[in-house]
Amino acid sequence: MKQEYQDLILQACGASKLSVGANIQPLWSGYGKIIRVHLEGGDRPSVVVKHVKFPSDTERTDRSHIRKAKSYHVESHWYQNYSTNSSCRIPACLAAHSCGDEMLLVLEDLDVAGFDQRRTSVKDREIRVCLSWLAHFHALFLGLDPEGLWPVGTYWHLETRPDELEAMEDGQLKTAAGEIDRTLNECHFKTIVHGDAKLANFCFTQGGQDVAAVDFQYVGGGCGMKDVIYLLGSSLEGRECQKKVPGLLTHYFTELKLSVNKEVDFAALEAEWKELFAFAWADFDRFLLGWMPGHWKINCYSQQLTNKVLQKLEQ
Repeated sequence: MKQEYQDLILQACGASKLSVGANIQPLWSGYGKIIRVHLEGGDRPSVVVKHVKFPSDTERTDRSHIRKAKSYHVESHWYQNYSTNSSCRIPACLAAHSCGDEMLLVLEDLDVAGFDQRRTSVKDREIRVCLSWLAHFHALFLGLDPEGLWPVGTYWHLETRPDELEAMEDGQLKTAAGEIDRTLNECHFKTIVHGDAKLANFCFTQGGQDVAAVDFQYVGGGCGMKDVIYLLGSSLEGRECQKKVPGLLTHYFTELKLSVNKEVDFAALEAEWKELFAFAWADFDRFLLGWMPGHWKINCYSQQLTNKVLQKLEQ
């Protein structure tokens, strides 16, 4: 690690010495890595550093590169300018630095804060904990302009994915993609969405009773259902969705009602977002069918919802 980055970390954390620890994970497509840095002489034993470094062989006009580069700038802006509360916990940003093709985010180590558990599969109660996080997050930012973030959040947003749309087989969903997107974007009740609310981006406490979320590269404006369907789709298989989604949605809206401002017409909000639930799932289905048509998340349940939307649009 460059000396200037070490100095930045030491100064931000009030530490006297550091040592680079294990790689936590590489960033997508070779764009850097996330590492743990151990500290001495300060008030915290370690931090997590997200070190972005654009690959030297990347074509800078490439659409994929432009999207990824913007996502890191959005995430840096998010951490520096937005805050949440204990009901939708995120890591504190201790420092942010950008220079040329490199960016550095120095973040609170959530493991030290007690959120040291990761899940590849979850029980219903843990899905509910994640849904509660999303409900509190959506309530906190309801009606707020996503200044400095993606105007429309989620990494699969249609406007940013023309290549995947082009790759889709011709059919009803491809034809209706623009209308589905418009329907979601024109919803009355907008919030800020996490944009990548998969199970892997939630960090659990030991007993699984609480979570914190990470990875805000695609945070932006939109309908809260986009986060909800992505979480459910990353946690449950098709047959499980058929059985469990109705109860899980009830839990989400119960938590949302407890969190929103009392001046909000919650009945109207709930009615609109429930109507858009299938649209949000069909929107993600559209992305998958263009990106990886054999993906396991394309299942009987997602197809059922997509067909429901297509039938509605034909009326």
